[in-house]
Amino acid sequence: MRNVVRVLTGMAVPLLTAGVITAGSPGFGSYKVKDGDTLSHIASRYGTTVKNLVALNSLPGNGNAIYAGEVLKIPGKGGTTTAKQATKRSQLGRITYIVKPGDTVSKIAKRYRCSQANLLAANGLRASSHIYAGKPLQIPVKIRPKAKPPAKKKNNSFAGRTYPDHVVAKADRNRAILKNRKLPTRAQMRALIVSTSKRYGVDPELALAISWQESGWKQRVVSPANAVGAMQVIPSTGRFASSIVGRDLDLLRPQDNVTAGVVLLDRLTGAARLDIAVAGYYQGLGGVKRNGMYADTKLYVKNVLRIKAQLERGWDPLR
Repeated sequence: MRNVVRVLTGMAVPLLTAGVITAGSPGFGSYKVKDGDTLSHIASRYGTTVKNLVALNSLPGNGNAIYAGEVLKIPGKGGTTTAKQATKRSQLGRITYIVKPGDTVSKIAKRYRCSQANLLAANGLRASSHIYAGKPLQIPVKIRPKAKPPAKKKNNSFAGRTYPDHVVAKADRNRAILKNRKLPTRAQMRALIVSTSKRYGVDPELALAISWQESGWKQRVVSPANAVGAMQVIPSTGRFASSIVGRDLDLLRPQDNVTAGVVLLDRLTGAARLDIAVAGYYQGLGGVKRNGMYADTKLYVKNVLRIKAQLERGWDPLR
């Protein structure tokens, strides 16, 4: 159903929207035209004249047409605007269009998705009025708010698994700490892994292969699951390793990180055959025994064993 606003000349203009807005401004208020309004009614309501409203708002056609949704300045004391009202007001406006050869009112209205009646009213024209090339027209349009940039995705997933915010937050803190520390080079980390493995009776190539697969022998790496450092040890595993070595291990420290990973490998290789032990490092030995190896675990085991074999043949990934 099409509602109309009656104007002083008796011309009928289809409504766009309805509602009232007052906006604070020294000496002025603002009024949003609504269903059934005329300039005379608005002028009477606010103690002013039609002539003043026409002059104050530079209304086209000497004020003989207004349309719903248009915001008029009103002489007098300004009011206040709610956020919701301000948003609605900002969504309405006008653009200037210069008529081109071959243009008609209907073509322009269709191009800008407004009604012919509203286009005529905004310019003080009648249905019988002629337009000509070069004539500027005011086009009533809805102003689309700028699209918000997509929210930055949280770095909270790894290997198809999503981790709780508190875990990711701790991982972010650890990553920030390591970023500002002076840490060993990858060659130095390699030497540290070899010496620590020999101390605990673990195959150095196995420990090196695990660490290369996990981090590339880099101590700064922290996963969204809060797996820390060169050996990618999570806090619970760090506590387990601490109970074995008899002191608290700080996973952010290179030596302690390598110690935790090597101690875990020592226990895993002592409890299961090599491929199951490697799977247990990635998936957890209990999870492997209960559920078997997941698809990504199988790929992990394959990669680690391949790297181990290459290292045993003298491969040096740092060359």
